[in-house]
Amino acid sequence: MFNMFNYLTKRIRIFFEGFGQYLILLSQVFRSFDVWHSYIPNTIDQMIIIGSRSIPIVILTSLSSGMVACVQGAYQMTTTLVPKWYLGGIVGNGVFLELAPLITGLVLAGRIGANIAAEIGTMRVTEQIDALEILSLDPVGYLLFPRIIAGTLMFPVLIVIADFFGILGGLIICVTTLDMNVYQFLKGLRSWFNPWDPVFGLIKSIHFGFAITSIACYFGYFTKGGAEGVGKSTTSTVVASCITILVLNYFLAEILL
Repeated sequence: MFNMFNYLTKRIRIFFEGFGQYLILLSQVFRSFDVWHSYIPNTIDQMIIIGSRSIPIVILTSLSSGMVACVQGAYQMTTTLVPKWYLGGIVGNGVFLELAPLITGLVLAGRIGANIAAEIGTMRVTEQIDALEILSLDPVGYLLFPRIIAGTLMFPVLIVIADFFGILGGLIICVTTLDMNVYQFLKGLRSWFNPWDPVFGLIKSIHFGFAITSIACYFGYFTKGGAEGVGKSTTSTVVASCITILVLNYFLAEILL
């Protein structure tokens, strides 16, 4: 029992030490806003890497999510007298509020977060970051600031794409397997549509983008232990990002809905 208590207190201390280190790093990133124009080329490069290269996986996951939402909605309606055109509203609400931002965020935590952590972690263990400091370049502003800004700006764009293809996936299933036509699906979508729903999804995406990129930058920047340390940082990034997304998802729903 005593050993368990010591283990728990040690883990709690490590967590708060790491969280404090993370906040200090964020404060350094925010100070880089004073010279943001110096990092525009790097930011644009990262926007291309984070945005355009993530589109295929976003399309695939959102199509699948919309299709599954439609199939499950139809299954729940088999024993009721609810009209079939209600499926359009069910799919729309599900995609806008939860499926598009949450599933896309979790997938991109692995796609983007792992990539950023591995890239910066490799630069740390190979002393490239130390070389930047010797050249009088701010590694936080040069490496971390563009990635965090790019992620925060590009995640809403990716969520818009996810919304579109999520709705398209539901429409495809309704038309091809559920004996519905496009008009019936769109009728349900319009009848249940609330302009706040997609806006809420975009607000989520901004928070998710900032959380994933900043967490990845933190673990990558403080990587130790060579190649093994890079692997640990990458794994820690994905786990911490997914947990943070789930926590943020709940609190944003409580606050904004």
